[in-house]
Amino acid sequence: MKFRLLILAFLLLVFPLFSSTLLFSGQAEILGQWQRQLIETDADFRGLCAVNGKVAWVSGTRGTFGLTVDGGKTWQVGVVAGAEKLDFRDVEAFGEETAYLMAAGPGPASRIYKTIDGGKTWGMQFQCTDKMAFLDSLAFWDKDHGIAMGDPVGGKNQLIATEDGGAHWVVLPSDELPLSLPKEGAFAASGTCLVTQGKEQVYFVTGGATVARVFHSGDRGKTWEVTEAPVKAGNESSGIFSIGWRNQQIGLVVGGDYRKPESSGATAAITRDGGKSWKGLSDRLPFCSAVAWARGRWVAVGTAGSFESFDDGDTWKRLDRGNYNAVHFTPEGEGWAAGPKGMLVRFLRNPSDK
Repeated sequence: MKFRLLILAFLLLVFPLFSSTLLFSGQAEILGQWQRQLIETDADFRGLCAVNGKVAWVSGTRGTFGLTVDGGKTWQVGVVAGAEKLDFRDVEAFGEETAYLMAAGPGPASRIYKTIDGGKTWGMQFQCTDKMAFLDSLAFWDKDHGIAMGDPVGGKNQLIATEDGGAHWVVLPSDELPLSLPKEGAFAASGTCLVTQGKEQVYFVTGGATVARVFHSGDRGKTWEVTEAPVKAGNESSGIFSIGWRNQQIGLVVGGDYRKPESSGATAAITRDGGKSWKGLSDRLPFCSAVAWARGRWVAVGTAGSFESFDDGDTWKRLDRGNYNAVHFTPEGEGWAAGPKGMLVRFLRNPSDK
């Protein structure tokens, strides 16, 4: 997003990766309800996709991606050729062979890549040409139909879509998209400021302006409506960072001010009517950059740790004090969280979890 300080505040220097496929295994550390994943890189992770209990992908700085096909016992780590200086803020995958990476950055640094051979080779499918463009997130309804969102260009958020598995990406008309507010943008912090739902629904969330907002389309981006949400905004470092859904009616947004990671108050809100209205949560979280439904519980993560809620956000329990940027779960409740310096953990479900 145009709040470039997000990059300066969060990203740490990492050493170059010299191997395209590295494996690391051994006894993993248990961190509360998380199990540390042993992955040989200290890239900063923001993209994360849990495909199933065995397969998950992660992406981050210096063109880095990671893949596990055995539930996290081992991770393959690679760097996309020609993308060594890019920051992959999102990854979307359809199994262990097919995945998409989205790089966030000014103008031509915003790109989309695809692999169909498990990361052995990658093809660049899209590259922004407008120097004012800045991609924030990527999402798919199915393996052929996807959408990506970027910061406002000409007063409206940039949206591109594909209907053929990324062979062609086209800029969506912005006629029906509401005008952006002054200084409004999205946070490319976890790959979850844009999400799809069902066969037609898509949502994205914003901050930076005087209010935080939720944008919704019920027809894959052809028409849009926008709703304010009671989450702290008002400066370039605050707003909604992530949106997640339990079902078609119940969803959560989280965020706050990333410059004040321990500060609570107006950091989360819930909808029970499919996003038509939002209510602030009474039990406040600190700043969180990502939230996900985990089959019976919500899990939210941020630089101050991870948290879970069994009552749709009325109350939250701290899981740990790790530093995380992203979290993602499968419909069966298998999930991972990721963060700076190669931080990667898998969620340990209790035997009693339903």
